[in-house]
Amino acid sequence: MTSTGSPQSITQPDSSADGIAWDLRDLYAGSDDPLIDRDLQTALQRARTFETTYRGKVHVEGGPTPQLLATAMRELESLSEQRDKPLAYASLLHSAQTDDPARGALLSRTHEQATAVNQHLIFFDLEWIQVPDEAARPLIAAPSLSRYSHTLEQKRAWKPHYLSEPEEKIHDEKTITGRAAFVRLFEETTSSIRFPIEHDGRTETLSMQQTLSKLYNPDRAVRKAAAEGLTAGLKENARLLTFIFNNLVLDHQTDCRLRRFPDPMASRHLANEIRPEVVDALMTGAERHTATVQRYYRLKGKLLGLDALYDYDRYAPLFSDMPGCEWETGRRIVQESYEAFSPRAGGIIREFFEKRWIDAEPRPGKRGGAFSSSAVPSVHPYILMNYSGQLRDVMTLAHELGHGLHQYLARPVGYFQCGTPLTTAETASVFGEMLTFRRLLELYPDPRTRLALLCSKIEDGFATVFRQVLLTRFEQSLHKARQERGELTTEQINELWMEANRPMYGDAVRLSDGYGWWWLYIGHFIRSPFYCYAYAFGELLVLALVEKYRQEGAAFVPKYLDLLAAGGSAAPDALLARLGVDVTDPGFWELGLRLLGEMVDQAEELAAKL
Repeated sequence: MTSTGSPQSITQPDSSADGIAWDLRDLYAGSDDPLIDRDLQTALQRARTFETTYRGKVHVEGGPTPQLLATAMRELESLSEQRDKPLAYASLLHSAQTDDPARGALLSRTHEQATAVNQHLIFFDLEWIQVPDEAARPLIAAPSLSRYSHTLEQKRAWKPHYLSEPEEKIHDEKTITGRAAFVRLFEETTSSIRFPIEHDGRTETLSMQQTLSKLYNPDRAVRKAAAEGLTAGLKENARLLTFIFNNLVLDHQTDCRLRRFPDPMASRHLANEIRPEVVDALMTGAERHTATVQRYYRLKGKLLGLDALYDYDRYAPLFSDMPGCEWETGRRIVQESYEAFSPRAGGIIREFFEKRWIDAEPRPGKRGGAFSSSAVPSVHPYILMNYSGQLRDVMTLAHELGHGLHQYLARPVGYFQCGTPLTTAETASVFGEMLTFRRLLELYPDPRTRLALLCSKIEDGFATVFRQVLLTRFEQSLHKARQERGELTTEQINELWMEANRPMYGDAVRLSDGYGWWWLYIGHFIRSPFYCYAYAFGELLVLALVEKYRQEGAAFVPKYLDLLAAGGSAAPDALLARLGVDVTDPGFWELGLRLLGEMVDQAEELAAKL
C-alpha cells in the first residue's frame, strides 16, 4: 500500500550530485553476468565437498589437530566469501532502485542460493562448540590459527544459544520467507511512498528522503507542511507498516525464546561483545544529561525568534542565508579533511571518488538514508547516500567515507574478522565527521556561519547520543508491550513512541500529534533490533578519541589507523585499550557527555556576541 496523494505537480528537484552513481563492475559486469550463477554454483559444490570432508572431524575426542582446523577455516572463509559476493551485489543493486522488480528478483534468488550453500556449513559451528574447553583453548592460541583466533572464540560464546542442526537448518531456510521477506517489504514500501506536501496553494508529492530534507528548510511553513505530509503518508500506510513491526517484534521474541536469551537485548549485546551493565551505564548516563538537550533547544527557539519550538523546528537552520554546498565542493572539503589527518587515509578516500564507489544522486525508488557496504574483502566497500546540496550532506558524506575507510583498511584480516561489532562500527564514521567539522569551521570563519555549524554539530551529537538512547528505550517498551499485550495497534505504539520522546525534550520542544506516527519509517527497528545504542556508544567513544588526538597530535594517527585495520580481530575493549581507552569504566561516558555540554556553552557564548 503506498500513498499517491492528489498532486498538482510532481517534483524531482535537480541535484548537483546528479550522475554520481556507483560502478559495481568490480563485483559483476551486470545483473545478467554469468559469473553470478557460476559463483553461486561453485560455492554450493565447495560447500558439499566441505561437509563431506570435515563432518565428524571437528567434534572428536581431544579435538581436531591445529593443521586440520586451520585448513578447514581457510576453505570455509574462502567459500563463504564466494557465497556472499553475489548477494552483496544484488543488495547494492536493489538499494539503488528498490522499485525495479528484476533487481528484487535477483536479490531474492541470491539470498535463496546463499541459504542453500549455508545448509551444508551449519554442522561446522555446531561441532566446534562441542569441543571441550580444555581442547579448544590450545587450538585458539595455536600460531597456525592466529588469523581465526577471535572468530573461533566468538563462535563458542554463542554455544548456549545454538539449536540442534536440523533446527538450525530449518531456521536458516525459513528466514527467506520470514524476517528477510518482511524487511524487504518494509524497504520497498517506504521507498515507494509519495508524501503530499501542500504549500503556497500547490501540492508536491515527494519521496521520503525529499520530504525529510524539507524539515531543514529555513521557511517554517515549508517545515510544517513537510511534517504534515510525512504524517499523512505514514498514516495512509500505517496498517501495513504496523503489521510488519508487530510481526518482526514477535519474530525476534520467538528467536530469543528458542535460543534461550534472557531478554530481547541479550543477543545484540553478545553480537556487540559488550556487557549489559556497560550499555546500562551508557544509557542512564545520557539520560542524566537531558537538561543539556533542553537548554540547547531553548537557545535555538530564541535564536529562531519562536515562542514555541515544535518537533518540525528541531533541524531548522538558524539563518536563511546559509551557504549550500554543491557536490564537487563537498567532495573537496571531505577529501581535504581526511588528507590533512593522514595522507594514507586521504589517498584511500580519493579512490572512492575517482573509481566511482559512491552512489550519491537522489532519484525515485532509491533507498533513503545512507550506508557503506563492505561488500567482500577481495573487492572494496561501496557507499550509498542522497546528496541534496546542504552543508549537512557534507557531514553525511564524511560519515559514510569513515565507514568506507574502516572497511577498506580491515580487508587484510579476512572475511571472518574484517567486520566489527556495532559498538565500534561507528568509530571511524563519527571521527571522520569531526575532522570534516573542523575543516568547515576553517572554511567558514564568520561568526554567524560558525554558530550555525556549531549548532548543526550539536544537533548531530544529540541525534547520535540522546535520540539513539531514546530509540532504544522505545524498542524496549515496544518489545515489552508486544509480549504482554499481544499484537499492538498503531495508536498503542504511537503512545509508546511519545512516552519515550517526552523525557528528552521536556517542555523545550512541543511534540505535535502527528509526530506520534513517525516511528513508522525508522528502518533500524526493522533491519537490526536494538542497533541504536551503538550509535551513542560510537559518538561518545569518538569524542574521547578526538580529545586524545588533540593531546597527542601526529603520534595518535598510526595508532588510530592500526585500530581500524584490526577490524574485528579482537574484542572491542581489547582493541581500544591499545589507545588507552577503557570503555568498561562507568565514568568513561561522562567525558563525552560533558564535552557535548561544553559545545552548548560555546553556542550560548557565540549567540550572545551576535
